[in-house]
Amino acid sequence: MLLIILSWIYILITTIHLGYGLDKCLSLNNKNFVITSVLGLFSATILGSIWAVFGRINIEFHVFLLALNFFIFFRYKSNILEIYKTFINEFKGLTYSLQLYLVGIIVLIIAQCAAKPYVIDNESYYIQTIKWINEYGFVKGLANLHIFFGQTSGWHIAQSVFNFSFLYPNFNDLSGFCLMLGTIFTIFKLNSYFENGIKIYLIIGLLPIANVLLFQFISAPSPDLPVYVFSFMMFFYFVAYFNKPTLHIFNLLVILALFVVFIKPTAIAILLIPLLFFITNFKLLKSKIATSFILSVLVLALFLIKNTIITGYPLYPTQLFSNFNFDFKVPKVLISFYFDETKLYGFYSTQAEFQSMNQFQIFIKWLTFNNINSFFNILNVLLVFFSFYFVYKYYNQKKYWLLYFIMVYQFGLLLFTSPQFRFFIHFLLFFSFLILVCFLNSKRPIIILLYGSSLIVTFLVLIPINYSALTTNKLLAENSHFSISEIVFPHPNSKLKTHFYKHKIGNLVYNSPDKNSYFWTNGSGKLPCVNLQQINYFIVNYHYIPQMRTKDLKDGFYSKKVSTNE
Repeated sequence: MLLIILSWIYILITTIHLGYGLDKCLSLNNKNFVITSVLGLFSATILGSIWAVFGRINIEFHVFLLALNFFIFFRYKSNILEIYKTFINEFKGLTYSLQLYLVGIIVLIIAQCAAKPYVIDNESYYIQTIKWINEYGFVKGLANLHIFFGQTSGWHIAQSVFNFSFLYPNFNDLSGFCLMLGTIFTIFKLNSYFENGIKIYLIIGLLPIANVLLFQFISAPSPDLPVYVFSFMMFFYFVAYFNKPTLHIFNLLVILALFVVFIKPTAIAILLIPLLFFITNFKLLKSKIATSFILSVLVLALFLIKNTIITGYPLYPTQLFSNFNFDFKVPKVLISFYFDETKLYGFYSTQAEFQSMNQFQIFIKWLTFNNINSFFNILNVLLVFFSFYFVYKYYNQKKYWLLYFIMVYQFGLLLFTSPQFRFFIHFLLFFSFLILVCFLNSKRPIIILLYGSSLIVTFLVLIPINYSALTTNKLLAENSHFSISEIVFPHPNSKLKTHFYKHKIGNLVYNSPDKNSYFWTNGSGKLPCVNLQQINYFIVNYHYIPQMRTKDLKDGFYSKKVSTNE
């Protein structure tokens, strides 16, 4: 815990400085402490993405970042100090119950981050993706080694900036830092609701009661968590300023939307928020969009470059605009395999089952497959229908209807691609709170809800619990709970206790976990790392093996076609 606290102090200071620098460059006129830090996270991610095109994000990048940090601070010292003073005064302005809650929940967030990671994708590609960026930057054809590496997220780039791998190997908790920022933002909005009585402040302020769910994402750099947090910030600014639009709010919405999609392309519907804000206020904004346009082009260019380097496909995992014949380009048959498997996983079906069922049967199976997934899938469907009624009856305003139809669009998009409930949680939470607010009339039940959820979170953080009744996945069967041994040093980035063995195929020498590990496992194995089961599967079924392009790992990989006899 102690080491995480120290690293977060540095991250907070750095993001505040970078965020203020971006604010000055774009004239955002932002006064919010948390938003300044988020702008700093965005800046660090963009700077890291540019750097990773040319080399590794390691000590040399941090020398540059530290120099930039000092320059911004001493250039705008008085203004930056004013940001800290404003935050302290706002904290003092909270009610005592909210002050106590905020301090307690931040302690719990840090404790959860110090515990062993829970998210299963952390073991398949998060750790390895970040290692590659730290050691080599963006590597040509890296997805040929492990198809999941093609999913390299903007959040993993941000984590590679702030995991300080050259100093210590166990920092892997940027999602926890993000949840801390989100909690501060929402608690301050909740406090404002107690003063102004405006419903959107309460809707946003209820986010912390979802910590029972959100805490499961924060001990690993899951891209889902920042999507939830930043989306709630967007929902707030869209609704609160819809009838009093300014250029500053529009630019902020654009930055948050770009950040969300750069982190998680499946959240693409979120781009409709700044777009609809612009269309609704076209006369005011039409001549002032140069800044947002340039920034959008920059982020899109980085997204395309990242994908092209790592996979050979600019719009990975789709094969659109993929006419470039790079030698490191992932074979189309493997891309199709990945896309099909992702879709089948979302519907809990094999290829044979999927082809044998009609659309209604597929939908029913998706709703009823297993306990936890079925619960959220049914909840999502019910939410789409019930939200329509509550918006009509209690929030019959254009701004709420626009958010509702964005939600429906996101739901429909996922239903035809990869309908995993975690891709929809930000809308699920927002509209659930929107409905809940219709029945909350006083401060007391709100505080009870907050403290009640925090008690459950405390129990989950401190007490081991078996989830085998909810899932058949052994890696998810036990919660990630804090241990006294993690007071100073956090748990290693991987929760797997596995050995790695060297193997060779062609010119590639790689590390593979033992045979008891699941198919996609990489864990924290030394680079390059890929499971022998995967290698054999792709040889047998697709006749491809990953190979190094040269004798140097930094030059990347390609897929070599082999005969069935090899």
